[in-house]
Amino acid sequence: MSVIIISLIILTIVYFIYIYNTLIRLRTMVNEAWSGIDVQLQKRHDLIPAIVKVVQGYASHEKNLFESITKLRSQGIAADNVKEQEAAEVGLSKALGSLFVVVENYPELKANQNFLELQQELSMVENDLQRARRYYNGSVRNYNILIEQFPSMFVARAANHTQKEFFDIQNETERAMPVVNL
Repeated sequence: MSVIIISLIILTIVYFIYIYNTLIRLRTMVNEAWSGIDVQLQKRHDLIPAIVKVVQGYASHEKNLFESITKLRSQGIAADNVKEQEAAEVGLSKALGSLFVVVENYPELKANQNFLELQQELSMVENDLQRARRYYNGSVRNYNILIEQFPSMFVARAANHTQKEFFDIQNETERAMPVVNL
């Protein structure tokens, strides 16, 4: 009888150690994934002044838009958590969209080789950012599932593991159902 009890105690301890180590591994993956997003956001933030400078040379009367982009870029750089970063990046994406609408009014700017290279580089960074965001959100999903599942939730609570927030910088307009007029 005592052998069974000792075996159950040992099994329980091994299980708790396994779950604890899994939580640590998943939390590390979430942190590493956020680092990937941070790298891509830094690349994006570094490109924006160059793009604004080129566009300013052609459309200097769009001062409010340039100031808005600069302000939103600063907010993105200064963000302290996922929600602040998300809010800043959504605003920045909208402002960049407006900037590219302005560019449409200047054919000579659209033909400018420097601008085209910056636009292509920004497009590549946006694609890399999207991949990093998917990896981060997948890591957060796996971590959060383990924290919520029974019986691993008891180990997570005992070790003070809390859920992480997802990161989504898509515009609301991208999610809206397109309206088709026939």
